[in-house]
Amino acid sequence: MPPQSRRKRKQGASRKKKVLLWTGGTMAFVLVGGAVGVYALYNKLNNNIEVVEVVGKNKSAGFRKGEAFNIVLIGTDKRTGAGNGGYGDKNSPGHADTTILFHVSKDRTNATALSIPRDLKTNIPECQTKVGNEIKTIPAESDVRFNVSLGQSGRDPGCVMRTVEELTGVEVDHFMMADFNAVKEMTTAVGGVKVCVEKAVDDPKSHLKLPAGESVVQGEQALAFVRTRHSFGNESDLDRIKVQQQFLGSMIRQMKSDDTLTDPTKLYDLANAATNALTVDSGIGSLTKLQGLAGELASVDTKNIAFATLPVIDNPAEKIKATVVPHPTKAPQLFAMLQSDTSLTEVKKKEQAAKSAQAKAQAALLEGERAPSAEVRVDVYNGSGIQGAAQSTLNWLQNEQGVLRSTNKSNAPEKAAKTTLEYGPNQADQARALADMMGLPATALKKGTVDAAEREPMTLVLGADFKGAGVPITGPAKAPKDLGEVAADKQVCAK
Repeated sequence: MPPQSRRKRKQGASRKKKVLLWTGGTMAFVLVGGAVGVYALYNKLNNNIEVVEVVGKNKSAGFRKGEAFNIVLIGTDKRTGAGNGGYGDKNSPGHADTTILFHVSKDRTNATALSIPRDLKTNIPECQTKVGNEIKTIPAESDVRFNVSLGQSGRDPGCVMRTVEELTGVEVDHFMMADFNAVKEMTTAVGGVKVCVEKAVDDPKSHLKLPAGESVVQGEQALAFVRTRHSFGNESDLDRIKVQQQFLGSMIRQMKSDDTLTDPTKLYDLANAATNALTVDSGIGSLTKLQGLAGELASVDTKNIAFATLPVIDNPAEKIKATVVPHPTKAPQLFAMLQSDTSLTEVKKKEQAAKSAQAKAQAALLEGERAPSAEVRVDVYNGSGIQGAAQSTLNWLQNEQGVLRSTNKSNAPEKAAKTTLEYGPNQADQARALADMMGLPATALKKGTVDAAEREPMTLVLGADFKGAGVPITGPAKAPKDLGEVAADKQVCAK
């Protein structure tokens, strides 16, 4: 049974249950903001919106002032919706085919749109759904594809929210979901969206035909552009995600352009198409609340909206590679950025200022020369209580930082509350270099009284404050290398 909805359904409306291959139209609507001043039109648009109550989530409208917030944008592979009978999996209950975690900074100057691959192997926590007046508990599943967090076993969007929270460590405030028609109707409403391809495309499966260079697409052609996976890259879902992100950026630029914002007809058509396609949680389940969301996003410039994909590697448990798992070092780094509200677009440097004489004195310990990575010697002990922490740190040091003279010494004699780095006076340059790499505070550095012998390594003990290889122990998180993020104001040609 479908989740409880506020909207009174018309004859055949069950065929219009909200689905989406791609979620750009949804966010584009809220970025436009309020476009309706007449009560009758307001009431019509308000009644368009479908609302699902997420069990256990706060029902209040709200966006906490001075705090970051997160919205999960969901698209499914269910093929309902007018004119969409030929798309998707005929027998699918509607899985999370496309999912984007949209993080908005607490100062409202920047946002990060993080795509989560549907074939990611992860754990789905226990969740509850509401059907009528009955609450149903759906058991957890381990080591399954992310896309079964929706639809499978009756899971609703609230289950997707909880899965994203468990995966990323980021609290999700709201969700949005829409159907295939959102892309078709909203691109038509604004007169088309500009796209770019490096070479001509003629895809018989998606029916996409485009010449090399720039084109303007709308309607069925726009949907074909975001659906195709055989025209770009290595024809994988990860390459399709890149194309969808490029399209989303272009669509947002068009929504915020003067051509749209100064045209009342376009604005109404846009708002009508978006609200017709929209399913949301009760916390943002009215036009007034969505206008409030638009107000929160009004100051975010497109150049400060960054698109990224969760860093992954092929699933090492599979002989024939069909799924992926989070990258052991880059994924935790990216999650730490979201958790610490650090922008991928570097709108402002989140450097920690020394606020006291003690902090300044500690910072002075880190002043001085740094040894080259190749000269850093360190033994890594795991006192964090996290299984595999020493090995993941060793892999990161050797493969990404060039610290080849590092060794995994397995578990420390006992658990450690804090991470520490012990070194001899003649190893100070090595200690500073390693502290920079790992984001160690000065308090973690323990200087000995006797110089180390030639080739003697320093001793790094990972403590309970260890958050993951490459994730700073303290201070602002740093972006992982080679993330491939793209800002929304950039036109990129699909390859």
